[in-house]
Amino acid sequence: LTPDDREALGQAMRQLPPHPEVREALMQLRNAGFRLATLTNSTATVAEAQIANAGLNDLFEQLLSADTVRRLKPAAEPYRWAAQQLGVETGDIRLVAAHAWDIAGAIRAGCATAFVSRPGKMLDPLAPSPDIVGANLTEVANLILEAEQ
Repeated sequence: LTPDDREALGQAMRQLPPHPEVREALMQLRNAGFRLATLTNSTATVAEAQIANAGLNDLFEQLLSADTVRRLKPAAEPYRWAAQQLGVETGDIRLVAAHAWDIAGAIRAGCATAFVSRPGKMLDPLAPSPDIVGANLTEVANLILEAEQ
């Protein structure tokens, strides 16, 4: 990719809209007392722009970038670093993701996991399985609430 291509791709990533149910599902979890944070392989600048563009800034306690620890997910370091930043044990985190590689990395690092099984997204049959699977974030949020009560 040329520098211009990379810049255009970065701009497009910053402007991706959230899925329709995302805000309501996140609010449901936050209102139930869950602490919400993001953990992305994107740079902090890109992550902040994505969350701002999606109108979700008010829902997250922290926006965390694996780039900070110079090890990208699915390596264990970003998940463990995220736990440190939040002041909790790695096992107290539940990573919610729509990427099988992210779920596998989080499980190997010691996190609980929930997979958002959107159309075209599949789990790796050879990797560890998440404890929660839902078709969208609303379904995942409801299953998390059931599991944690």
